[in-house]
Amino acid sequence: MLKANEIALGRLMAADPVLVDVKPAHEVLEGLTPTTFLHAGPPIAFQEMCPPMQGAVYCALLNEGIAKDIDEAKRMAADGTITYKPCHEFGAVGPMTGLTTWSMPLWVVEDRATGRRSYANISEGSGVGLRFGEYSQRTLDRLKWMREVAGPVFSQLLQEIGGMDLAPMMAQGLAMGDELHMRNHAGTALFVKNYAWLIARIAGPEAENVLKFIGVGNDQFFLNLAMAANKLAADLADGVPGSTLVTAIARNGVNFGIRISGLPGRWFTAPAPVVKGLYFPGFTEEDANRDLGDSAIMEVGGFGGCSMITAPAIVKFLGAASVDVARETTEAMYSITLGEHPRYQIPALNFRGTPCGIDVMKVVETGVTPILNTAIASNKAGVGMVGAGMSTLPIDPFVEALKALAQELGI
Repeated sequence: MLKANEIALGRLMAADPVLVDVKPAHEVLEGLTPTTFLHAGPPIAFQEMCPPMQGAVYCALLNEGIAKDIDEAKRMAADGTITYKPCHEFGAVGPMTGLTTWSMPLWVVEDRATGRRSYANISEGSGVGLRFGEYSQRTLDRLKWMREVAGPVFSQLLQEIGGMDLAPMMAQGLAMGDELHMRNHAGTALFVKNYAWLIARIAGPEAENVLKFIGVGNDQFFLNLAMAANKLAADLADGVPGSTLVTAIARNGVNFGIRISGLPGRWFTAPAPVVKGLYFPGFTEEDANRDLGDSAIMEVGGFGGCSMITAPAIVKFLGAASVDVARETTEAMYSITLGEHPRYQIPALNFRGTPCGIDVMKVVETGVTPILNTAIASNKAGVGMVGAGMSTLPIDPFVEALKALAQELGI
């Protein structure tokens, strides 16, 4: 296992993600059909989905023109018309509900050395939107604009600059106070700072709208890019026989699942936890959905909760008592990871590398499980984010993954 983990960790750390294009999902996701809907988390049937994810399915049916109205969308969502698959199984990731369908524009991230690619949808910006299960005309209009205007502008931008190196931007984000999961102010600002001039030229009469879309109320714009970069790194590390390295953590609002390098493609699941955190005025834990989204790929790559000490500004936003919690969380993550990333460093820890490569064996040995920084979604479709907090994962799937790998190896 030691050699296997050395190989898997080396591949994870060697990833060199370059943002190369924006393309409609059907052009880049092999096997996607007009009636294949991708979602966050491990596999789940429509009838078992949480209300926000069901609402997102209705929205996607309307957005793709498959259903003509909400009544037809509700019928078709449940009658077998649609096939539901995890984003992870198509090399993609999506925040919150993660709904990804045929015509949606996706960021395309490519590894410089191997040419391997990963994908993520584009952040919708402020408001509730598809990712929270809203299916209003406002959301549908925004999705149409993203498909017809923003996506092509971003694609042309990337063609003109020959691709965007994401690793330096992620490293700089850490140095500027992001942990790249719940805080992406720096990464988003760097995107605007570096490329606003070119967007202004490319977008023509839509320049103001595109720049407002990125820069106003869309502080998490950079998250989706970073998610695709971390998905790429995790997929590069996948499939090493005998490796106990975690290559996916994902939540669908009902269950959460993990995957490990030594057993590629297999999910190990448990009920998704209820997130402990700070609720917006008017909301309580009773309004909260269970943990939701593919954005835990950030912790898989060593960001988010693993690097929480880099983002003291969000400590109270996540409901933590003090900055000491951020330091303690990051230090705890070193106890369950295989190494420290040489490229991504933490200034507050004297530029120590981020804790990288979650190891199911170390999780089981120590009893310490990954801690995720995360948004808290309403348990009703279309309401949106009701708070933010820290999600401590149950240990059961890590134990089951280790047992399954031991059985596979005949141990």
